[in-house]
Amino acid sequence: MIFYKRHMRGFTLIEMAVALFIITLVLGSILVPLNTQVEQRKTTDTQRILAHAMEALAGFAAVNGRLPCPASSTSNGIEDPVGGGNCNHPFDGFFPAATLGIGPVDAQGYLVDGWASTQNRVRYAVTNTNSACSPYPYTSSGGLRTCWSNVMAGGATPTLSVCSTATGIAGGNCAAGTTLTSNAAAIIYSLGKNAATGGVGADEVENLNNNRAFVWHTSAADSAPNGEYDDIMVWMSPNILYSRLISAGQLP
Repeated sequence: MIFYKRHMRGFTLIEMAVALFIITLVLGSILVPLNTQVEQRKTTDTQRILAHAMEALAGFAAVNGRLPCPASSTSNGIEDPVGGGNCNHPFDGFFPAATLGIGPVDAQGYLVDGWASTQNRVRYAVTNTNSACSPYPYTSSGGLRTCWSNVMAGGATPTLSVCSTATGIAGGNCAAGTTLTSNAAAIIYSLGKNAATGGVGADEVENLNNNRAFVWHTSAADSAPNGEYDDIMVWMSPNILYSRLISAGQLP
């Protein structure tokens, strides 16, 4: 009987290197699309959260005849001041999730977006327009009902502006040809994926400048004229607000 001896040999270093290179390529081709899918899901979740917040805002107005004040950085998601009136942070506050009873919230009661970090607390601005019929008709209890005729006459028009670029903004007004709206009653927005590191593009910085002008446009890379931009924003038209109040019997 003849026995054949089988010769076994291991992988050479070159073969192992080639195998690892191929595995890396395969994993890379899988992980990149997966990363993209995760970020897209967070963006979609944020858009849903903002839409839900806008509905809660309209519901609050329908019940109370006013918009809530923004929460401060120390009020744990409760409007500041409680009961409205002259808001302490009309342009640089947070969405008052604890007052309106919506989520998702962090451990301190602040509404968070799809990225859910402390830096990703949802922001909220509200018009602080003054009027002869009431000092702060949009945020004072029953103020809109009291001022309805004044509102209809244009005497209590909300004053928040949304521009397509920060370039040329002056005195809370957009540059010519860049105005998306000049009479928003409220603005709700997320600082997007880069909130944790802080956006440094001019358009993102404008949204944190504590004035009545804000910027919104589609996402932009670092190489864009005004730098990176990934904020996500919605705003309330006064016409939608008035319609909700009329339907609820708050107006006229």
